[in-house]
Amino acid sequence: MNISVLGAGNGGSAVAAQLSLNGHDVSLIKTSQGMHDQHFQAVQKSQAITLVEDGRHVTAPIKRVSRDLSLLRNSQVVILYIQSRYHEPLIRRLKQHLKKGQLLLINPGYLSTAYVLKHLAHLDLTVAEAQSSFLDCRIIKPGIIRVGFRNVRNPLGIFPARHMLNAQNQLDQLGFPFTYLPSVVEAGLHNPNLIVHTVGALMSIPRIERKGAAYCMYHEVFTPSVWRILEALDREKMDVMEQMGAARLPYVEACKLRNTLDESRDAKEVFFWYAGMPTRAKGPSVVDSRYLSEDVPQGLVLLESLGRLLGVQTPVCTGIIHLACAALGRDLRAEGRTVSSLGKDNVLA
Repeated sequence: MNISVLGAGNGGSAVAAQLSLNGHDVSLIKTSQGMHDQHFQAVQKSQAITLVEDGRHVTAPIKRVSRDLSLLRNSQVVILYIQSRYHEPLIRRLKQHLKKGQLLLINPGYLSTAYVLKHLAHLDLTVAEAQSSFLDCRIIKPGIIRVGFRNVRNPLGIFPARHMLNAQNQLDQLGFPFTYLPSVVEAGLHNPNLIVHTVGALMSIPRIERKGAAYCMYHEVFTPSVWRILEALDREKMDVMEQMGAARLPYVEACKLRNTLDESRDAKEVFFWYAGMPTRAKGPSVVDSRYLSEDVPQGLVLLESLGRLLGVQTPVCTGIIHLACAALGRDLRAEGRTVSSLGKDNVLA
């Protein structure tokens, strides 16, 4: 299958490599200037990416490595794998490069299906939103990526629902273990970073600023009191999702679904097993990291906005936004996605 991956950072590069190893014709397309440039140049020169996992090195050829968005027209599936704060500008740019009937997979989603409806409705695309990255990974050297963990299930929402069967037929050929949700709402709002990154990073601020030994948020921050804050935020999210017609599913149950096939395990235990893995990426190393600068405006501001629309109180969410704005010294609501910026009719479609 001809597949284009938009975004040559950690996740996009790793997924492009795995798709190539799975036998697909892959184009890796860089969409930004500045971030991961050395890595991109190395991949462009070698036309390959090496994945390092469990001590093994596997090199995947990448057929096309480019900045040329016109390559998208030849692809059956286009995977958008960039930070969610850049979704709308890029989706707007895709208008002249996509064609009717293509499948656009957005990872992660955060309800970016609404941006597709806002800017690309005339193309009748199939949109798939993913909850989280299929692979936990980091670029360790230009052209080399360490894979720390692979989800055993990757939940996706499909829009419109009438395209579900055809979308499944295409997506199941990619070689990742997908599972399909009733709606993009359940994919977009169960993005784990909305909960774990925002609470974890805010409560990590003193440890981050103390520097010293390399910090791993997942290993240290989720003490019993911090966990209660996480659960309170999670309840607010479930309240909002319930008003949108989605089933109540706690954060830890969504984590268990992605991370283990053993149904007998306790969901909270699964989270702490996952969090405690030695392969967890270090960080954040600065307070102004994507843990706050992406997941607060793109995740929590969206949740707060949906709560206001639906008449659901979200005091913990609002409090975390206030504190994050104060810590970073800027208005994250002004940077964020809301029902208004997405388009109310698009959100409720």
